[in-house]
Amino acid sequence: MKKNKILLLVALFYSGNIFSQTIAKYAGEFMAIGVGGRALGMGGAQTALVNDVTAAYWNPAGLAKIDYPQFALMHEERFGNLINYNYAAFAIPYKDDLSFAVSAIRLSIDGIPDTRNALVDLDGKIITDISSPNAGLDPSKIKEFSNTDWAFYFSFAKRQSDKLFWGANVKLIQRNIAEYTATGIGFDVGAFYKPSEKIMLGASLMDATTTIVAWSEGRTELITPTLKLGAAYSIEFFGGVLLPAVDVDMRFEGREFASYFNLGPVSFDTHTGLEYGYKNLILIRAGYNDVKQFTIGAGINLPKLQIDYSFASFSGNRDETLDDSHRISLLLTLEELKYKRGN
Repeated sequence: MKKNKILLLVALFYSGNIFSQTIAKYAGEFMAIGVGGRALGMGGAQTALVNDVTAAYWNPAGLAKIDYPQFALMHEERFGNLINYNYAAFAIPYKDDLSFAVSAIRLSIDGIPDTRNALVDLDGKIITDISSPNAGLDPSKIKEFSNTDWAFYFSFAKRQSDKLFWGANVKLIQRNIAEYTATGIGFDVGAFYKPSEKIMLGASLMDATTTIVAWSEGRTELITPTLKLGAAYSIEFFGGVLLPAVDVDMRFEGREFASYFNLGPVSFDTHTGLEYGYKNLILIRAGYNDVKQFTIGAGINLPKLQIDYSFASFSGNRDETLDDSHRISLLLTLEELKYKRGN
């Protein structure tokens, strides 16, 4: 029963408030989890740093950095096995200055108990008054439902110059919880600027025009924009490269006490991350994310294949009923001359 309660609470959190008709806090939370073992091991500090196919999620401008086609896959056991979270993406460079990508995110919570038709009186008749002294649950009438969310990203990036890149996403959203369904559409834009060989700057405006999610019952959610600003610095260190990075998220939906700090309806959260790569073969990472959680991770670069792992612990939170989260991702690069940009 305890696990069932956790399932229901987690489902309601990730589904947002389906009864909202205006701006809904956390309505887009399933799209804020993040993708890629590298990024999540660094606490999500990626806006200025991301340089592979996962840029379609973090900052579409970063797609302009790729020179070969790339595939990415990720699986996460979130809160133990309560949530199935999966990601897949494909990106391809085109001519000398363009890149395109398609990505998909799926989050699913299964086995949520549905007791709406299981409340009965002493005669076994279904009732709705939970305060009735004769009310009780009939286990045979308890059903189960799922909460499944999909997000599809269609991305574009351009190399404006050797130092300045920009990009954009169109994203389509499909949500299902019990018999309720919703569809939505949103847009992201991003930019990347490299003023020197060591300094990297990035900006990404997610849900730039306010993302609309319309439910089948006629209710509408509005996901307000999130402005992400990031910086990263490259340092040569003991035969390898050390990359510290920081992101600041600005939201406009009045999160107040749920954020690091706020100015009225504008809230601010930070992500900090550190990566050390030895000869671009072995990588170790650590970070601190916007939900005040330490993360660690590691990666290995093989010919054409990068394997990344990250770990996040919930044992330090007030609610210790949630298990730790493990993420593993694969990044395949078709690094052959015939596929190289410009060929």
